[in-house]
Amino acid sequence: MLAAIITLLATGCASPPHPGLDAFQPSQSLACYDRAAQPQTAVVDTHLHFRPFGGAAVPFDEVMGYLRRTGVRFVNVYGIGQMLPVDSPCTYYLDCPGTPVIPTLKNDFANATSFLANPPDDIHVTLSMTFPDLARPETVLAGIEVLDTEYPGMFRWMGEVNLVKQALFPNGHEEVPSGTIAEWAPFMAVLRERGIPIAIHSDLGSEEEPTRYLPLMQAVLDLYPDNSIVWMHMGLSRELTTLPAAEHIAMMSAMLDRHPNLMLDITWRVIDDSYFSRADYQPLYVDFLNEYSERILPGTDFLASSDKDFEVYKSELEVTSRILAFVNDEAFRNIALGGNYFRLLGLEFEAPRVCPTPAVESFLSPR
Repeated sequence: MLAAIITLLATGCASPPHPGLDAFQPSQSLACYDRAAQPQTAVVDTHLHFRPFGGAAVPFDEVMGYLRRTGVRFVNVYGIGQMLPVDSPCTYYLDCPGTPVIPTLKNDFANATSFLANPPDDIHVTLSMTFPDLARPETVLAGIEVLDTEYPGMFRWMGEVNLVKQALFPNGHEEVPSGTIAEWAPFMAVLRERGIPIAIHSDLGSEEEPTRYLPLMQAVLDLYPDNSIVWMHMGLSRELTTLPAAEHIAMMSAMLDRHPNLMLDITWRVIDDSYFSRADYQPLYVDFLNEYSERILPGTDFLASSDKDFEVYKSELEVTSRILAFVNDEAFRNIALGGNYFRLLGLEFEAPRVCPTPAVESFLSPR
């Protein structure tokens, strides 16, 4: 109710400028963030693919321009760890069933090279290693060593990596065998020592078997309790859009309670379309986000293929941030204003406090 009134009050007045990086410097005199006037979209995009599965990418600097125009000041630069063959005419794997997608370092090299060519001074960039093939863990340390040699110290995140992604099954992907997860230990030790989070795509299941793959993620969390692990999309996917919200929230709550180093990524518009924006589900998810506000990361899951443009990115940001207009101020600060992201990566930034809303309180008070 309160968020809806805030949004209503904001529509008739000009918004102040988006805060720049200076607004996130640690200081006792930080200006507060006015939710009644400033955007309710996230200032951090923890899940943005600067490279497509195939074909040409939107130029790196152009995507940076999208971030500036929408007020995003912090970004995880993902590639795509699995690419279509170079002779494929497709830009998206769903358009080419039967064509294999192959793990590669190419996109991580491309992102690092683009960043070095023109590093932005007004957007904080975190480069992510997206190459790992979790089904072949013996190859991961070698890939890390290559990136260490070519781009020392530049990669501070790993993911999005696939434990099980049903959408890729027609392109040769299979779920990682449960026995293989124990073989991750060498590279998980490196990530743990360096304080690097790993962001894992792991579908819960399908409409027919909603929790078929849940044991895989449980195994990862049980075997690597000291690693910072981000569960992409809260386990949801296009293959699972009818799981009752109460059941899904109960599962996520139990996992968060059991595993203190687990965080959830609420990116991808499929989650909003099928869950967050449903009138009967939204209050349940708002309560969940408020309760676990220190364990949630925002982002778009935008894929910068050449058929996308600024309007597509803007729409994705608005849709994936939509539920954040309804969370309380503490949750908004932790999620939308970057508090969780800064803590997870140990960044020397601070989320600004949220301004009190006297106008709204006056509006709501009895006359």
